[in-house]
Order: sequence, then C-alpha cells, then structure tokens
Amino acid sequence: MGHLEYSSPECISLRDLVSFDIAGDLMLNRALTEMDVEDQVAFLKNNVDHHTGATFGCHENYLMRREAQFTPEVLASLLAFLATRQIFSGAGRVGQANPLAFDFEVPDRPGHVNFQISQRADHIVNDIYQWVQFNRAIINARDEPLADYRKYRRLHLLIGDSNMSPFATALKVGTTVCVLTLLEENLLPTHIALRDAVLATREISRDPDGKWLVEMDDGTRRDALDIQYQFLEYAHHHLSGQDEETDWILESWSFTLDAIRNKPELLIGGVDWISKKWLLSVFMEEEGLTWQDPWLQSLDLEYHNINPSKGLFFGLKPAKAIGEFNSAVRREEAMRIPPQNTRAKGRSRAVAQFQKRNLPYIINWDSVALESQDYLPMPDPFNAYDEEVDFFLR
Repeated sequence: MGHLEYSSPECISLRDLVSFDIAGDLMLNRALTEMDVEDQVAFLKNNVDHHTGATFGCHENYLMRREAQFTPEVLASLLAFLATRQIFSGAGRVGQANPLAFDFEVPDRPGHVNFQISQRADHIVNDIYQWVQFNRAIINARDEPLADYRKYRRLHLLIGDSNMSPFATALKVGTTVCVLTLLEENLLPTHIALRDAVLATREISRDPDGKWLVEMDDGTRRDALDIQYQFLEYAHHHLSGQDEETDWILESWSFTLDAIRNKPELLIGGVDWISKKWLLSVFMEEEGLTWQDPWLQSLDLEYHNINPSKGLFFGLKPAKAIGEFNSAVRREEAMRIPPQNTRAKGRSRAVAQFQKRNLPYIINWDSVALESQDYLPMPDPFNAYDEEVDFFLR
C-alpha cells in the first residue's frame, strides 16, 4: 500500500476550496476508469493504515498577514480551538494507533478504545514543532509563506483529518478561517487555554460518547462542546453580517453544535465520525458483531473509498441542506478550470501553453519558468497574473 499526495490550488472562496479538494478525487476516479481498473484498484481518502499503523496527513494551509501577533496567550487560545474542533471535523476510526508506528516512546495511552472521533489524534505528540514527520505537532512552525514573506506568513496545520463529507471540510476550514480572522484583528479571546492541548486532543478523540471534559490551564474542567460554543459566540459577535459566506459558516457552525448536543443523527452525511459510527453500529447490530471484529476495520476503510459506486459514505442520505451543499460543490469542471481570482489561473494558463508547445518548464507555487530560460515570479497569491502571463508567453 502507498499514498498519493494532492493539493488544492490557492482559493479565496470556501466553496471553491471544497470543490477543488474534491477535484482530486474526481481525477483519480477518472484515471481508474480510463485505465479500466476501477474494479481492481481503489483509492481511500483517509489518514490511517490499520495494518501497518502508518498515518497520512491532511495538511491545512492558511495565508495570514505577517503582522499577526502569535503571543503565548493567542497560541494557547488557537490550540484550544484546534483541539476541540474535532467534534465536528473528525473522520472517525476503529481502534487506536499501533505503538510500532512510532520510532520513540509514545505517551501512555491506557486501556483499549473501540472507536475514536479523530484519525490523527493518536499521532499528534506535540503542540508546536518545526518538522512534519515523526514529531507531529498540531501546528507546524516552519515559516515558509510561499508568497511575499514581507506581507504574509503561512499557518500550517497537521491536526486535521481527511473528510469524506464536503460539509465537514467546509466547516473545518470555515470555522478556522473565522478564528484566524479574529486573531488577525486582535479579537481572539485569550482566556481560553488548555492545560495540555495534545493530551486534550487525545482525550476528546477517545470519548465518542460525548462527555469531552478537558482540563483548562486554570485547573478547571470544561466540555469541548462548550469551548466551541464560546469561540462561535466571539465569531458571531465580531464577524456576523460581513458577507454571505461568513454568515453561512456561522449558521452552519451553530446548527452543527446544536445538533451534536441535542440530535446527532441530523448530522449523518455531514459529520464523518458521527456518520461512520452510525453505519458501523447498525452493521454490528444486524450481524451480531463486536468492535473487536476485523470486519469493522475493513468497513472503516471502505467508508473512505472515493468511488461513489463503492464508498460507504456515498450511500448515506443526509439532511436536505447538507445534501444540497455536498452535491453543489462536487463540480466536474474543477478538474479543468482553476480558480479565476488567484495565481492558480496564471499558472494554469502557462502550463497549458508549455505543454501545447512541448516546452520544458518548472512550476513552483510562487513562480513559473522555462527551463534555464525565462522566469516569472508570482509572489501575490491574490493576483491572477493575466497580463504578466500574456507577456511571458508572447
């Protein structure tokens, strides 16, 4: 078994981001069909290998203003948000990580757990760290903006799961954007801090029954759901009414937290861990199985099969609003047409011409170049570089 890496282009719109994330799935499905191997080969969009214990990341990257202040209090608040957002962004998994997957002694994880909210929680062993592998952190601290470093910094997150539900992807990224907007405007609450964000991440993940009590820095214990409600309250107070997309995020965030508390079945097809746990529970009851049956690990993986005719996720019947969103962002044209308001447009046009003319080229996030010849810098992610690319390709 191996894993492929795919990245969406730079996106400004949340719906664009979700659509271009799905475009990677659509391209893989198309490739299998063109090779006539869709019955022999499957791609799974998940984060763990139950057999080897390996983990595969779903990295998130957010461009932020260089002057944003990451004080210890701000970082503590951000870590509290990230550790608790898994209650709606987790993909769910059967069992726990194999200690053999680590090349160092892992923190004590007492007892056996049948089902977890997050696939990545067991593999996160640090809160902030510079490197990506082995000592995986919630936040990767490497300062590599892939843009004009005088204007921007890139916040690189390793904690997130790969979501099958487009609604979950939108909620994961959208709520994080709201919190980072508060951070940039110096409006982020700085009195919300966990005693140990890594431990809290693991404790929440291993409690799929929904108690989610975590220790705060002041020694009290709070519910992760209440912590999320507090971030929502701040975001709603400061960001409501800014634009249609932000209002959709705030409304969906509120609906999801309310449903988690009062009626989780409303989130089937919208929150992956809830959807997966429901599917597995129904199957166990019908077949008379326990959580220890290896059949469940196979079904866990099959939930993440990106082939709509085979993946268990695609058989779910979500609530109307969630279902409509999931369908609307699954756009075939996203495989061919890049976002029209970022430098991805300019890169795409350049690559198309290089390939048409059979020219050797080099592509980076922030530049395009003809091999050993001309070079076009693209330091501004929000510029489509139409005129510059026209001149470059003349």
